[in-house]
Amino acid sequence: MVDTTPRPYLQVQPGYLVRRLQQAAVALFMAQTAEHAITPVQFAALIATHEQPGLDQRTLAETIGFDTSTIGGVIDRLERRGLIQRNLAPHDRRVRLLTVTPAGEALLAEVLPGVRATQELILGPLPEADRPVFMAMLHKLVEGHAGLPPGHGPDPSD
Repeated sequence: MVDTTPRPYLQVQPGYLVRRLQQAAVALFMAQTAEHAITPVQFAALIATHEQPGLDQRTLAETIGFDTSTIGGVIDRLERRGLIQRNLAPHDRRVRLLTVTPAGEALLAEVLPGVRATQELILGPLPEADRPVFMAMLHKLVEGHAGLPPGHGPDPSD
């Protein structure tokens, strides 16, 4: 059943609703992972590097949909915490390849249950049967806008 209740202007705008959902997702993530002091963007960088060891910064930024001019700061913070390391690329000494350290792997193992719980909480208001449809629509929207550059400047969730 579709809700046809009249709503104020902002509450029927997809951009506004996507931003509000993103705010909720960040708040839920931070609550579930508070003891680990990691942001959603830092987690994305860490898990992407774990899944693809040897990524360079530009590829990492593209992989997680983050601005290439600010990904360095995210990597700096992870590196200072000893969670990720930069290694010289054998083919180009100007390029740094990223790998997750043993401490980073340990943090991922600790934080993943909270991240999984966050995903369930995000979808929690939806009936179980609607969740796959919602996820399919999200994928379609994200893929449909894949050619757009990520936002510029620091991400408030980093």
